[in-house]
Amino acid sequence: MDFSFATQQIIYGLTLGCLYGLLAIGYTMVYGVLRLINFAHGDLLMVSAYVAFFGIIIFSLPWPLAFVGAAVLTAMIGILIDRGAYKPIRKSPRISALITAIGVSFFLENLALVLIGGRPKSFPTPMMFNGSLTLGQLKIPVLSLWVLAVTLVLLIVVVTIIHRTRVGMAMRALSRDIETVSLMGIDENRVISFTFALGSVLAAFGGVMWCMKYPAVEPFMGVIPGLKAFVAAVLGGIGNVTGAAIGGLILGLAEVLIVAIEPDWSGYRDAIAFCIMIVILLTRPTGIMGENLPD
Repeated sequence: MDFSFATQQIIYGLTLGCLYGLLAIGYTMVYGVLRLINFAHGDLLMVSAYVAFFGIIIFSLPWPLAFVGAAVLTAMIGILIDRGAYKPIRKSPRISALITAIGVSFFLENLALVLIGGRPKSFPTPMMFNGSLTLGQLKIPVLSLWVLAVTLVLLIVVVTIIHRTRVGMAMRALSRDIETVSLMGIDENRVISFTFALGSVLAAFGGVMWCMKYPAVEPFMGVIPGLKAFVAAVLGGIGNVTGAAIGGLILGLAEVLIVAIEPDWSGYRDAIAFCIMIVILLTRPTGIMGENLPD
């Protein structure tokens, strides 16, 4: 493997890892506050993709407005999922929340299947995201640069919110003890809804960029990215935002580089992610940057 080819594959791996990382951050924030694995989170990627698609194709919106609208509507849907599905069972056993999350995921997928149909639709990628930059023998896709930049900016915004704002302080407090925080006069439901909204916005941006990289929109497009983002969250340390981003990068690089080194393994690309999760759970259940949190 020569240097230019290796560098090219690393760029592809970082791009894929950033997309996993955006979804993984949403997983890890919800888990950090509620100890809930929101398996419907990956389907928000699909929701945002359809919203952006119809905004551009049907309503002829400029792509920036369509993308922002997709983020806003996806955040609202995230809040509705929390208020309609998770809030009523907040004090129920955790298995109830897990089953509900799976049910919400199936509901979103099949609702899209019934209303829109299962035929994949080609996502219209704006011209400014097409093309590539040539540096010697190295070709860097413009979209990859955008994905890296957007992911970095969103990660900084999320970390700033969590560590520098009052709502972020409330989120960190809820992750430790919901009952005590409620006794201190903090509206736990508003904080939880904000957490869902913020995670949904990240999923929305991830969904739009995913469709520009893999331009096909269909009802089940969020299943595999969602599962791999969960693996990334576990790898980085479930409950740790920075760890989720790092886990996404590691997972993306691993997938791309292993296939680049051994092309015959391309059929096992999805299995690589789940093998990584099994190894992490066996050797370091808290992940790379995770910590033992109270039950």
